[in-house]
Formats: sequence, C-alpha cells, structure tokens
Amino acid sequence: MSRIDDTKDFIPVRIAVLTVSDSRALDEDRSGQVLADRITGAGHTLADRKLLPDERDEIAAQLRAWVADPEIDVVISTGGTGLTGRDVTVEAHRDVYEKEIEAFGTVFTIVSMKKIGTSAVQSRATGGVAGGTYLFALPGSPGACKDGWDEILSLQLDYRHQPCNFVEIFPRLTENQRRK
Repeated sequence: MSRIDDTKDFIPVRIAVLTVSDSRALDEDRSGQVLADRITGAGHTLADRKLLPDERDEIAAQLRAWVADPEIDVVISTGGTGLTGRDVTVEAHRDVYEKEIEAFGTVFTIVSMKKIGTSAVQSRATGGVAGGTYLFALPGSPGACKDGWDEILSLQLDYRHQPCNFVEIFPRLTENQRRK
C-alpha cells in the first residue's frame, strides 16, 4: 500500500491555481483559496493564481501559457467540471493535453463516492500532461478541492510517496521530444 518514505527528501513543486467561475471574484474564491492554502501548507510553491470565466478558449489559452512557463510544474483548476452548458473546463483541459491521466478521474470518483454517494457521477474531474506539466481539473466546491488535494494530489505530488508518484517521473515526461 502507499506510504511516505521518510529517508527521501521532500521536493517542492511549483503549482498554479486557476478558478473557473462566472459568478465569483478572486477575493470570494473559497475553492481556489483551499487549494492555495494546502499547496503552501504542504511545502510547495504557489507559482500563480488566476480566475477566469467559463470560456473554453480563455481557459485553454491560460493552461497553454502556464504549460509554456518553465517556472510552473503543475496546474490545478477548480470549477466548470459539471454537466451544465457553461461547464467547459474539462473540454479546455482536453484541448491542451498531450496525454490524459484517465485514472485520475476514476480515483476522484471513488474518493467522492465515500463523501457524496452517487452524486459523484455529476462531476468530471480530469488530469493530463502537456509539455512536461501536469494539469488537473477539480470541481468548484471547497469540499471537492479538499478531497482532490488531500486524498490524491498531496500524495502524488510528494516525491517521498511510495510505491510511485508524479514527481519522480517529471524528467521523463518530455523524453519523446529529445533527440535520439
């Protein structure tokens, strides 16, 4: 089972947070604040934080800009993962992904089922990789952000997590782009 190997040093990663909302301002953004607090509390760096409306092209453009930024290792978005017509965050993420991490959504659903039962089917959390950057989309509720961070991302973004984690494979994410 998973565990933290205390013989390894913690490696902080640089994480950007994007809140997607038509109805909130950054100073009212409880979900983004939950993520920011947990990121810094875990010893990682909050590299950037923004709020955008539910506009697919704007979301994808921001994700691409962060992927191109060498000072950002991970992007976590919150909001816009539901089923309504304005919920386009998942589509924007998939516009950017080179590879999708299908199991992220599955594991998030399992975690959510324990908290909210079958209502978990209404959320479309997703994860992927582009340009050597991890991208994750979480639902817009503070509870979902806590669950996504506490139960999945805090572990997978910890180099000490065993038997494996996302941090240890950072150098290999772009190996297909190197000359042979």
